[in-house]
Amino acid sequence: MKAQHCLCGSRDFEKVFAYREPPLGEVRFDFGTAEYRREIWRCGSCGHFVSVHDLDMSDLYRGRYVSATYGEDGLSKAFDRINSLDPSRSDNTGRVERVIKFVTEHFGDRLGAGFAPEILDVGSGLCVFLYRLHRLTGWPCTALDPDLRAVEHAEKTAKVKAVCADFMHADHLGKFDLITFNKVIEHVVDPVAMLARSLRYLQPGAAVYIELPDGEAATSEGPGREEFFIDHHHVFSFASARVLAGKAGFAVRALERLREPSTKFTLWAFLAPLSAAVHERS
Repeated sequence: MKAQHCLCGSRDFEKVFAYREPPLGEVRFDFGTAEYRREIWRCGSCGHFVSVHDLDMSDLYRGRYVSATYGEDGLSKAFDRINSLDPSRSDNTGRVERVIKFVTEHFGDRLGAGFAPEILDVGSGLCVFLYRLHRLTGWPCTALDPDLRAVEHAEKTAKVKAVCADFMHADHLGKFDLITFNKVIEHVVDPVAMLARSLRYLQPGAAVYIELPDGEAATSEGPGREEFFIDHHHVFSFASARVLAGKAGFAVRALERLREPSTKFTLWAFLAPLSAAVHERS
């Protein structure tokens, strides 16, 4: 096994970690009788990490992911647990604060003139993000997830509009002022294609918010870090986050790294379509 090519186009890889069994804390997905053999390779040019294996994950997010991660009735319990956390211990609190601050600054006086930004969260999962955002702002929010249980949970518990769909095949979603990908893009084989697809759903002047696992920071703590768990096809570096944005048709408006209260190493960024960024500078 070896990584073939990087987001940046390089074929210069080195093997960083090898696994013969799931690391402690990794969700146990049912791969049948297939042997668990997996490796993490790092690009020598941009520092991007890829997970290489032959295990079949093609239908993971249509049902197996929620079942294995939360159990058949665990969405509501996990939702309540996260929402009951002290704000200082909640990753979601910081995420919502970042988004509100950016939207308030980005749209400026329009917010005071009755404008309400439309938000789409792709891969909404537990929907704790949209729940808190909507409660604090009242902005119209739409959750999108390929698992019907997550969609029903978003409507019933988080009280937001929800769509059951695979984002890569969804049509007629409408137009949005902000699209968010919170720890989602690393779960797909082609992250550039996923991010690029959001362009068709953006209003003029809109933006995108992404959160990604930070492999550069996590690698110092070894192979057991959750950033390198099997459901992450990609783990990013500061440089490869910029590569991702550029190849998908975006300019980086802000990019920072942090260690979250949960101890996750995270890169977050706000992005603007390149065409809009060029217009703003002209």
